Amino acid sequence: MKRREFLKTTAAAGGLAVASGTVSAYSAETPAADSEIHPSLRNQPPLPYSFDALAPFLSEEQMRFHYEKHHAGYFKNLAGLVAGTSEAVKELEEIIRTSSGGLFNNAAQAWNHSFFWNCMSPDGGGKPPETLLRAITAAFGSFENFTEKLTEAAVKWFGSGWVWLATDKTGKLEILALPNAGTPVSLEKGPVLTVDVWEHAYYIDYRNERAKYVRAFMDKINWKFAGMCYEARNSVRWPVK
Repeated sequence: MKRREFLKTTAAAGGLAVASGTVSAYSAETPAADSEIHPSLRNQPPLPYSFDALAPFLSEEQMRFHYEKHHAGYFKNLAGLVAGTSEAVKELEEIIRTSSGGLFNNAAQAWNHSFFWNCMSPDGGGKPPETLLRAITAAFGSFENFTEKLTEAAVKWFGSGWVWLATDKTGKLEILALPNAGTPVSLEKGPVLTVDVWEHAYYIDYRNERAKYVRAFMDKINWKFAGMCYEARNSVRWPVK
């Protein structure tokens, strides 16, 4: 999906676009010397809700630490890595698809976190919109079976990473457990939903109890956003050109 299409999707879902051409839409800014860097590489999107909006699931302290330290750090590192290079004018998703090493890690983590914030909502939980619910039932047998499989994948994943609900090229849903900065964007798959299982995502509130964090996450899923992402990715073959 191109960035302008993702912008429409997230706006319609009441969420946040990963990047747009409007610098004023972002909360973080880089020095004027970096002005030639593409906005999607240097500007961290704001949260789609207040820092305390997800409490008690995630406290304000946890959210500020995760967003203002970790997520902001990826954007800062990314801007520094591309400054003065031919990569500076590329969009974030292009960097993810064509890079490796430290550049990929910071680009993917910048994108993954921006997507993750939108996967949660103070009014989350319940069940997906009908179209996505039918697809989940077709892929996993039932919604209950899907939630069990997603929870199991996230709880049992060893080390750091992300657990995704994503579509393949045919639009079929699958659960992907990917290490470190792993993202469907680099696999030509369509992201629908993700849960961050890096320890920094939950340690302040849950210490080492990842299972408790993951189960609480299920009650805060922004299914409207996930439904919009599924519709956008399932309507055409991935990736959209």
